[in-house]
This record gives sequence, C-alpha cells and structure tokens, in this order.
Amino acid sequence: MPASALINVMVSAARKAARGLIRDFGEVENLQVSVKGPANFVTAADHKAEEVLFNELNKARPQYGFLMEERSIVEGADKTHRWIIDPLDGTTNFLHGIPLVSISIGLERDGELVAGVIYNPISDEMFTAEKGKGAFLNDRKRLRVAARKSLADAVLATGIPHRGRPGHAGFMKEMGEVMPAVAGIRRTGSAALDLAWTAAGRFDGYWERNLKPWDLAAGIVLVREAGGHVNDLESGDRMFETGNVVAGNMAIVKALLPLVGDATGKS
Repeated sequence: MPASALINVMVSAARKAARGLIRDFGEVENLQVSVKGPANFVTAADHKAEEVLFNELNKARPQYGFLMEERSIVEGADKTHRWIIDPLDGTTNFLHGIPLVSISIGLERDGELVAGVIYNPISDEMFTAEKGKGAFLNDRKRLRVAARKSLADAVLATGIPHRGRPGHAGFMKEMGEVMPAVAGIRRTGSAALDLAWTAAGRFDGYWERNLKPWDLAAGIVLVREAGGHVNDLESGDRMFETGNVVAGNMAIVKALLPLVGDATGKS
C-alpha cells in the first residue's frame, strides 16, 4: 500500500533527524575511551534531533501542536492535532554504542492516536502505521502481532527501573510472577522499539510501568494496526495518565494482566 501524505511527512522528518544521530552514534563509540564520557555529547544529539523534528513537522503542518520530551508542550493554532515526539528513545543504549535506539513520532487527532512512526536509524528499520490502514516495516512488509496464545510459549519484553526511577521492589515481585510462566523475557532499553517489535511479532507481548506519552504514542498505533491490543495495567485505556502499558494479542494480554496488573508492582 502506498504511504499516505501524512506518513510521508512523518517518515521524511524522521529520516532527516536520523542523519545527525547516525553521525553522532559513530562519535559516541569513539568517545567510550574518554575520561569524561560522552553523556553531554548524547544530550546534545538528543536536542539536535528534536530541533530537526520540530522544524520539519512544523513546516509541513504549521498549525499543529506538539508534546515533546525536551520542549514539553508547544501549543498550536489547530487544537485538534498534536504531534507526540521522542527524538531519541534508548539514550543509555546510544551512550554505550548499543544500536537499539529510535525516533518516535505519534499524531493525536481530537484526543485519539491516529498515526505513528518509529525509526531505528542504526539498523534503518522504519515502522509506520496509520489508523485503519495497517502497520508496515520499511513500507513493504505488513506487520502482524504474534499468534501464540500461551504464555508458556511466549517471549515478552519489559523495562527495568534503573537508578533514579521508582518501583524496584515491585518490579522484582512482578518478575517473580512472570518468569516461571513464560519462555523468555527481554529488555531492549527502548520502549518505542519494544512496542514496534511487538507489532512485528518479534515479541509476543510487552509490559512496562512509569512511561511518558512520547514513549508510547507511536507504538500504540503500531500494535493496534498490527491486530494487537494495548491497555494500561488495570485493563483500561489510560496509558498516558498511568504511564503503564501491556501489549500483545488478546490472549497474551489477558494472560499477562493478572501477573502484572494493579495488585503488584506498586512499591
């Protein structure tokens, strides 16, 4: 299916922002030997990518508003449309030269997520989705969530709370519930890629807590357009408000929720 004008705008912006990230990723690998380390360099790369995305999307749709990781809220004249953007998801991976990073662009219309693009500039994988039009990888392969129904056969993705993040004790409790029930658990370090890979069927399911809207927006569209389900951990639709998410096919989501839902992971 040919990409729509909207998806073309989003893809073009992501590719333009990616040029600097690809260049900077190579520099980060070289900087690993420095005493000070590349943290400030990566922060600058993040800001530069966001600036490119803002300028490109604002040029293409000048009335739309923005919700961005660095700039936060930018009001637009058109109150019905809002871009939700993470210019560099997987910053710690980027910092260490690990090629699991992504640019994430979601579009909200009248409070509903209608389009999403997640791009890994290092692997050159572009995941795209638009409401009612399906989800695709590199504009060629149609995406479908995995068909496995049993947690015993499933490989799941999650995020691990690191230093400075809440929920360490709760996470260990959740892992104790989930590990005996599944075939494997993976952690990529990028929530956007976790959702994209769930849409692509690489992961059978995914759950995580304490995320931001820019971590989730594009990936929610991808999973849904790939035939999957996305809920918060209370079986609702308040992912942006709670910061919590579970995704996969219906059977996996239903089986996973009792293990990671509102009775666990709160501490």
